[in-house]
Amino acid sequence: MEHTLEFIGTATTLLRLGPFTLLTDPNFLHRGQRAYLGKGLFSKRLTEPSRQPADLPALDAVLLSHLHGDHFDRIARAELARDVPLLTTPAAERKLRRWGFSAHGMATWDEELLVAGDSRLKVTSVPGQHAPGMARHVLPPVMGEVLEVDDGGRPFRVYVTGDTLHRPWLRHVTDRLGPLDAMVVHLGGTRALGLLVTMDGEQGADLVDLLAPAVTVPVHYDDYTVFRSPLADFLAEAQQRRLPTRLRTVGRGETVSLT
Repeated sequence: MEHTLEFIGTATTLLRLGPFTLLTDPNFLHRGQRAYLGKGLFSKRLTEPSRQPADLPALDAVLLSHLHGDHFDRIARAELARDVPLLTTPAAERKLRRWGFSAHGMATWDEELLVAGDSRLKVTSVPGQHAPGMARHVLPPVMGEVLEVDDGGRPFRVYVTGDTLHRPWLRHVTDRLGPLDAMVVHLGGTRALGLLVTMDGEQGADLVDLLAPAVTVPVHYDDYTVFRSPLADFLAEAQQRRLPTRLRTVGRGETVSLT
């Protein structure tokens, strides 16, 4: 069974896991447009996404880690199909349902099951923390997702981190759900209100060290002005520390194998 990731930009990817096709964190703003991040904060996009909603294949689900303008924007709101299951946080579900989307809010460790013929895809919501200390109450709640596809053989497990900081308790992801075949890690060293709110290169390397996925694909690192830690930071950490993973970088519009 083939498992691939196509990178559209920011944290937006097409995951093709066996017979299932999933879209993550749909962000289709064009270069020069601004994303609204809440609390009067905006950030300008520096890159061009490789696809727009009209270019997408048929989807089995959309995975949304949290409701921020660089993860679900006004283009997604206007043009994405309303009837595709949209798996997200309970906080995001309420607003998305008002907008007409088929949103399903998932508390931490909740599961959703997708079925295609003899294949099953289990989506598990896993914890994340978007900001340190009391500042976490300023930003929207965030989740990661573990996707486990099973066609009767050995399950294949992918962790999409969402916009979380590295925390030691993320060890629970593998303790509860098992070893990871692949991890899609959100980087960028995003700074908001003077605080680090997504992993920089060092924290991303710490998470790889903690969870030891067989394959790691970095995303979310150069698309907006609030991103302060380029991909080169993470690659340097990975080389220096000889991280226990096979690192695969991917350009916008390109596809890489997760196996």
